[in-house]
Amino acid sequence: MERFYPIVGHVDLLAVLVPRGAKLVQLRLKDVPPEDLRRQIARARDICAAHGAQLVVNDHWQLALELDCDFVHLGQEDMETADFPALRRAGLRFGLSTHDTAELERALALHPAYVALGPVYPTRLKKMKWAPQGLDRLADWKRRAPEVPLVAIGGLTPERAAGVFGAGADSLAVVSDLQQASDPAARLRLWQEVCAR
Repeated sequence: MERFYPIVGHVDLLAVLVPRGAKLVQLRLKDVPPEDLRRQIARARDICAAHGAQLVVNDHWQLALELDCDFVHLGQEDMETADFPALRRAGLRFGLSTHDTAELERALALHPAYVALGPVYPTRLKKMKWAPQGLDRLADWKRRAPEVPLVAIGGLTPERAAGVFGAGADSLAVVSDLQQASDPAARLRLWQEVCAR
């Protein structure tokens, strides 16, 4: 699994990052009209295909199926309505969000491509009902499921990367540090350097 995992809120940012070497990127579209959802996902799919990158579609698994995408990320709420047999029949891989041990066990029973744990640190981007999980919880998750790639998310910065990898994360999912950057391309280069160490 790629060590750096940017999450973007619009295909325009994906179009900046993927040609510059982002190899795994999640398109997380919130409050977007249905026709724009379809347009953005299709464009993201095509950009990633052209550059040999892996697109992960957040939440919208039905559209991912319709548009021939092959990877989705599902939160706990989305897991309630997702048709996992249909995803498997279509060959779609999926990553799952987890926040406590019950959610982890539920996720592992579905044999995901990865599990995500967060927020590791306090996050500014969205209001979370979970307290920051911290590095000890990250290490505990890795001990519980060493064979499943572990994605850390929430409040990650380049300065925190070494500690998060040291606690057992296989990949760092980065949202606000990139989306709020004045120069996302430069920020991507910094993250690539940090994750290559």
